[in-house]
Amino acid sequence: MVIVTLQRDNCIGCNYCAEFAPEYFRMSKKDGKSVLLKAIDKKGFHTLKIPNHEALDSCEKAAKACPVKIISVKEV
Repeated sequence: MVIVTLQRDNCIGCNYCAEFAPEYFRMSKKDGKSVLLKAIDKKGFHTLKIPNHEALDSCEKAAKACPVKIISVKEV
């Protein structure tokens, strides 16, 4: 399982996450910030649990590209 967490409040809207992992991230037309699709929000931390490991590569690329380092990815 891959767990992806996004601290959306600190997003600067650079769009790198949506470029590297478009199946998991979108940019909001409302405020220009990143949205982690199908994530659960708990106090500003948006978390998505992905059962397959195929998401690991693209989500790790998105996390590394993020200039404000608000995306974390871990494999369990």
